[in-house]
Amino acid sequence: MGTCNSTITLTTDFGNRDGYVGAMKGIMHGINPDLLLIDITHEVKAFDVAAAAFVLRQVIQYYSAGTVHLVVIDPGVGSARRAVALRHNEQYFVGPDNGLFTLLLETDTPDQMVELKAPSDCAVSATFHGRDLFAPAAARLASGTPIEELGTPFAKLKHLQWALPIDDEEGIRGWIVYIDHFGNCITNISRTLFEKRQMGRKTKGYAGSGIIRGIHKTYNDVPVSEPLMLFGSSDLLEIAVNQGNAADLLHIQRGTPVNIVFGDLPDGASMRK
Repeated sequence: MGTCNSTITLTTDFGNRDGYVGAMKGIMHGINPDLLLIDITHEVKAFDVAAAAFVLRQVIQYYSAGTVHLVVIDPGVGSARRAVALRHNEQYFVGPDNGLFTLLLETDTPDQMVELKAPSDCAVSATFHGRDLFAPAAARLASGTPIEELGTPFAKLKHLQWALPIDDEEGIRGWIVYIDHFGNCITNISRTLFEKRQMGRKTKGYAGSGIIRGIHKTYNDVPVSEPLMLFGSSDLLEIAVNQGNAADLLHIQRGTPVNIVFGDLPDGASMRK
């Protein structure tokens, strides 16, 4: 059985203009003023559970066992969707059961999970479960309350899964799964899959309005304002522009297909039209 370590991370789509994040922190501070509250981000696009899961996949490995991750991207707030607390791989997660946690953890049966009970000492707003339900549960977990005391066990999380790239000897067809603050367009094509299929051959990529040749190691391998492909810190293939915004320049958005072709093909040719 894992033990919490008094650290809570916060990930929401609330933004920083309003008082929603501050209200959640106030609730948690009132329960235990010694908690360490760490903001991951509050700038997830509104209601975008997949983007939040992608961001968290890049960071949770750097937190120690017992950390509580409070995750509130909740388009179904007030509906019949479950409010849950989970334990998996010695870390804890609190938030709505809307598919985000299966994307994040890649399982719909974590090590332990409970459906949260509403707190008995205050009313729960139908529109702000982050403040009235999730923040108190996270604070109690991080203060040492066993997870089983927070609610009722249940069998399986709501299931969502990542789209997988399609590959053959000619190339790989993937998709843009995330666009970061700099306009770097991150695909679902891993370095492992890419290297398995490339086998030292020339590489050409097609995405949006761009045709990009070769794979580079750093952004500065090409002139300023030029597009390139490289593997970023997540070891996923990125389409970027040196000191520019690839999403804007190449008319790319999340979900845009990316065709990687190996060998010599003329400009304008692409796999699986």
